[in-house]
Amino acid sequence: MLDNKLTLKLLKDKYSVCRLDKNNEIPKWIFDEEIFSITKTEDELSIVCLQDKISNDIICEKDWKILKIEGPLDFSLVGILSKISTLMANNKISIFAISTYDTDYILIKEESVDKAIKVLESNSYSIFYQ
Repeated sequence: MLDNKLTLKLLKDKYSVCRLDKNNEIPKWIFDEEIFSITKTEDELSIVCLQDKISNDIICEKDWKILKIEGPLDFSLVGILSKISTLMANNKISIFAISTYDTDYILIKEESVDKAIKVLESNSYSIFYQ
């Protein structure tokens, strides 16, 4: 388990988690975005992106804020997401996590962000704002 606490950055924009059919094409506009995540499985195509770009015909959950764990994080580190997700679960805060090669991103519904930050800060995490 990770013993030293990390620094997280709250990104300023609101994001959506979208679900498309597995056979849908990836929207071309997504590639112009600064931050996005695309995951395709045998069941679906999921896209995380700025919510102001989403058309009304796409199924999505809106109003997510992102806490970025400042990295890069070494692959040998263990328990980063586990510790944060446990803190959030213990405080009844839902998350959606995205991992990249260098770091992790924690999506939290906008109405829960202030509570999540208080929980993290009370557990020695540092938070700063974009």
